[in-house]
Amino acid sequence: MFRTVAVLAAVAVVGWIALKLVFGVAGGLIGLLISLAWLALKVMLVVGLIYWLLTVFSPETAQKLRDSVKL
Repeated sequence: MFRTVAVLAAVAVVGWIALKLVFGVAGGLIGLLISLAWLALKVMLVVGLIYWLLTVFSPETAQKLRDSVKL
């Protein structure tokens, strides 16, 4: 009976360590992806603002930019 309890405790400890490792790595990856998405959103907002200002103040330049970006 003591051996069964000891094996169960050992399995629980190994499982707990495995969960800590898995969720620690997954948490780090999720944090990295969220920060990259936030950076991409900031870049898109800045580029969109610059493009909007170009269309308001210099429509010809905006048209040239639009034509050069089209594939």
